Amino acid sequence: MTEFRAPAAELARFRLRVVVAVLFVLVCLGVLAARFHFLQVQRHDYFLTRAEDNRIALLPVVPHRGTIVDRKGVVLARNYATYTIEITPSKVRDLEATLDEIATLVAIDARDRRRFRKLYEESRNFESVPLRSRLSDEEVARVVSQRYRLPGVDVKARLLRDYPQGTTASHVIGYIGRINERDVERIEEAGEAANYRGTLHMGKAGLEQSYENELHGTTGVEQVEVNAGGRAVRALSHTPATPGNDLELTLDIELQKVAERAFGDRRGALVAIEPATGGVLALASMPTYDPNLFVDGISTQDWKALNDSPDHPMLHRAIYSTYPPGSTFKPFMALAGLEAGKRTAGQAIHDIGYFNFGGNRFMDDKIGGHGMVDLHKSIVVSCNTYYYQLANDLGIEGISGFMAPFGFGDRTGIDLPGEATGVLPSPDWKRSRFRKPEQQRWYAGETISVGIGQGYNAYTPLQLANAMAALVNDGKLFRPHVVKYVVDSRTGQRRAIEPEPLREIPLRQAHIKAVLDAMVDVNKSGTGRRAFQGAPYSVGGKTGTAQVFSLRGQRYVEKNVRERLRDHSWFVAYAPAENPRIALAVLVENGGFGAQSAAPIARQVIDYYLLNQPSAAPAAEDAEAVEGADDAPPAGPETEAVPDAAAAGAQGDPSQPAPLPRSQAVVAAQAPGTPVRSGR
Repeated sequence: MTEFRAPAAELARFRLRVVVAVLFVLVCLGVLAARFHFLQVQRHDYFLTRAEDNRIALLPVVPHRGTIVDRKGVVLARNYATYTIEITPSKVRDLEATLDEIATLVAIDARDRRRFRKLYEESRNFESVPLRSRLSDEEVARVVSQRYRLPGVDVKARLLRDYPQGTTASHVIGYIGRINERDVERIEEAGEAANYRGTLHMGKAGLEQSYENELHGTTGVEQVEVNAGGRAVRALSHTPATPGNDLELTLDIELQKVAERAFGDRRGALVAIEPATGGVLALASMPTYDPNLFVDGISTQDWKALNDSPDHPMLHRAIYSTYPPGSTFKPFMALAGLEAGKRTAGQAIHDIGYFNFGGNRFMDDKIGGHGMVDLHKSIVVSCNTYYYQLANDLGIEGISGFMAPFGFGDRTGIDLPGEATGVLPSPDWKRSRFRKPEQQRWYAGETISVGIGQGYNAYTPLQLANAMAALVNDGKLFRPHVVKYVVDSRTGQRRAIEPEPLREIPLRQAHIKAVLDAMVDVNKSGTGRRAFQGAPYSVGGKTGTAQVFSLRGQRYVEKNVRERLRDHSWFVAYAPAENPRIALAVLVENGGFGAQSAAPIARQVIDYYLLNQPSAAPAAEDAEAVEGADDAPPAGPETEAVPDAAAAGAQGDPSQPAPLPRSQAVVAAQAPGTPVRSGR
């Protein structure tokens, strides 16, 4: 029997279902509408930016690096265009196969592949990555003719750094190198990450490093539309890069060449400064190196040759290496004696060939002594005994207090990286330098050696040259600088690097004149007379010989000592004497007496600077040629009767201070207070 349902009840249930379904649909639509509102209205800006980021790629436009020229406009660092094979990874299906195919057209070695993979890992997919640079015209033709078979491979023109002067002034100019992880960290810490996008190189040494912010410029931006696969479709906009600023230097590159040629194959440094401004005229460190080796990544063989060389060509001796100044310290000691009232210009001592202190003898460089010696003669003949006594009278604190304002033992602040501090010895310095109480104590005997530029004294050639510049400039000390102008790349406007006076040392004119007059006579009748014989100008100077190690009682005979253990040769000078335009310090490592090696180099540099012509100076003299002259070594075994100065000052205390480590350029340190061969 069939059961019939009531139509009204069925209709009610149907309507209920419809209402529930409609409500469900409305709720779902409401949720969708709410989500749509959230995405399209509330988060509109966020998702629009994300979409634009996916659609638009920002490609960096690397700026041209600024050039570097000397004071006369001679180019020292520049950019040059070269052809480079570049690969855009997003356009290449099989990268390894493409590399192999390119290798059949041009030479691609393992080093090129390693560098490419490193750059590829650091780049974005749509950026081109250089594979090999400096292509010849023939290599360019081969690659271009086969481009139809190499999608994603292109030949582009890029700018590379070039140093047309080669090895000349390489320590001053420096070099650029590829940016490494440490560089990236420093760039990010400085907030310059955006400005270095796309840049592969930055300054690593010299002016290239210290003026990196000026030379680099501002990176531009190119907006490129890309598809979902990251391939570039079209360019949207282009903001050009701003080239880096140019540098004009105080350096005279021709004078620099004269200085470097004068050294020959010897090691050493020369610093020439304009006393009235602090501008550096020449800054030589020998031997040099070729900065072009570093531009595109130095090879393992070249780096090994530089790094393993016993001459350390990468070492910037002029500003980093420290040496005992020897007798070049004596003019400043003489001035200290005058200013402190311990000496007058006419006051004389009787030099019998040694100085007694604590029952021990400190020998002079001349057997039997120089007789009656006043301040003038002490500088002209470089009498050690005079300065032994003067050092004892001044005391170590009197010496260090007078020398500090001249910049001894302190960085000059030159606009180059890597400057050393040096050591101006004092009781405070010794307490901070050593740990053991017996080493921290300052012995009076140690002061004696300090007075002739030995002992703990250790200064850079730059410090000595700058101190000499202050002396001839009536005590006005300037911060030395190499850059004279920064030239705006867009407007050509030159921003001068103004001379920066550090301090004015209060000195009496009569005292300065007494010291400078004696230095003039050094080159007329004293230890520097041979090097400046026939010079058509008046020049002041002082020779110096700095002991590298102690023979401990043995007589020093140069030819019997290994070359790298021989004394260092010093010479400081200024010219013309009436109105000094140049002050300089010359150091020749293991060069012997100051008049033997350093003074002839100074003569060549001063001749060229003042006369603008090659020097007619005599060549560097050998030891035999100097024998018997005023600047000759002692004629007798001066060290046999000379005790240890530290022990003498301690009145028999056997404790010995540890020797002070020198830079790489100094083979062995002299233990303070040991017998010395300074003097000349």
